[in-house]
Amino acid sequence: MTTAAPSTPAAAARERLLPAYLAAGVLFGIVLTKGELTSWFRIQEALRFDGLYLYEVFASALVVAMPLFRLLERRRVRSLTGELIAVPPKALGRGRRYVFGGAIFGLAWGVAGACPGPLFALLGAGVGVIAVMILGAMAGTWVYGYLRPTLPH
Repeated sequence: MTTAAPSTPAAAARERLLPAYLAAGVLFGIVLTKGELTSWFRIQEALRFDGLYLYEVFASALVVAMPLFRLLERRRVRSLTGELIAVPPKALGRGRRYVFGGAIFGLAWGVAGACPGPLFALLGAGVGVIAVMILGAMAGTWVYGYLRPTLPH
């Protein structure tokens, strides 16, 4: 079986970098697991406002990431594929869609005991039942992609 050639040079560069992306993902999963960021206990603790651990980690990530992204943009640094690193401005709106979207996300997070980020880290750590949540996340993504043209954006 043959695969089609990438349509653009950037796509070809991304394909060549897949092993590096996989290695970065595995490393990120290890960091999440060792830092107890995939721990059901830690997530429940945060959702019940019984502990600050997850909130402190999130806050420290913002404190580090925000100035670094500003620096990358200011110095006009390019990604591994040669694309300019830039965070496009996003107009935040108000409305029911944010409430409903947040409620769905929060409900799924509470039921699963994990947000989408560490799902594969949990699977790699041997939590086999999380495969059901991965399938659910994939199904939800597919449904969104299917319905996206009809949704208000």
